[in-house]
Amino acid sequence: DSDSGVSHLLEHMVFKGTERRSASEIALSLESLGGLLDAYTTREHTSYQARVLDEHLGKALDVLADLTLAPLLSDNDLELEREVILEEIAQVQDTPDDLVFEMHSDQLWQGHPYGRSILGTKTSVSQLSSDKLRQLHQRTYRGDNLIVAAAGNLCHEELVEAVSRLFPTHSSDVDDVSLVVEPEGIKHGDEFVARTSAQTHIVFGTNVPGHCHPDRYPLALLSSALGGGMSSRLFQKIREKMGLCYSIYSYQSFYSAAGISGVYVATRPTTAQAAVEAISTELSTLAASGLTVEELDKTKRQVKGQVMLSLESPGSRLHRLASFALHKEPFVGLDGVLEKIDAVSFEEIQRVAEMYYSPDHHFVLRLGPEAI
Repeated sequence: DSDSGVSHLLEHMVFKGTERRSASEIALSLESLGGLLDAYTTREHTSYQARVLDEHLGKALDVLADLTLAPLLSDNDLELEREVILEEIAQVQDTPDDLVFEMHSDQLWQGHPYGRSILGTKTSVSQLSSDKLRQLHQRTYRGDNLIVAAAGNLCHEELVEAVSRLFPTHSSDVDDVSLVVEPEGIKHGDEFVARTSAQTHIVFGTNVPGHCHPDRYPLALLSSALGGGMSSRLFQKIREKMGLCYSIYSYQSFYSAAGISGVYVATRPTTAQAAVEAISTELSTLAASGLTVEELDKTKRQVKGQVMLSLESPGSRLHRLASFALHKEPFVGLDGVLEKIDAVSFEEIQRVAEMYYSPDHHFVLRLGPEAI
């Protein structure tokens, strides 16, 4: 796609200057107060975030509003930042454990927007213009597309007043993430891509329902039991008993229209086939038998503990708040989430395991040297 990477490039460009602040003034605005200013782009949204002492909340909101609503997006800045993005793309190309996930998503989702690189390609980034950035900014950084979340020592009413003043909403044509259609034609099977490296990097992945689907909770429990820590099935089998790897884990990402669930492992080329076969066996076992009652109870305690510990960070709390708004979900408090985890039944686990975890449902990508 010729626009691949445009959202990520726009994220970079807003830091290059606004009508009120130069790039250096933006860099100093919160750092000079001991705070942090950062941003990132995902497959469905871009986030700008600040962390400051409570006394500097007003300054942080002003800087964020200035960045997001009034970037200059000049041609000269674009030419310079384009080179930065091309270096970022080159860095991924030199990092096989990042590259294998990019390649896997591209092939798994076969032309769907979820399969596109967030960074874009050398070709697409080289062709993106400042006019294209302005069009995207006008279409998306407005109205109902803007969500402001905050957590920490603050007064909610004062926050609402400041946000209403700094981020005025008005009628406009804005992009709606709910317009993303569910992927079709999901790829299955096994593919090898030759590359010079010390290890073969392997990703299993399958399409699963999106963020709002009720199967998300059983899927999270199954993923944790399969590869979520040292006590997981994959760690104990593939690393501890078979010695086939140092790094192995399960992963999941949930978007509005779909999600992905899978496994990553890195191993020497001579043991790559054995690792793939062993992981496939574990997936088959999970699909056929699910979890034992004892394993389900243990995994529920593990996941609930992880959720509670994660909320000790204000950053995690605000991201959680924003996530509900982004996916147009009713807010569920901590107690509600813990109840949803506890409510997952043994029968649900068996059904979801059978539906999604068969190795026949997965696409496996291997990136590395040919086995000797």
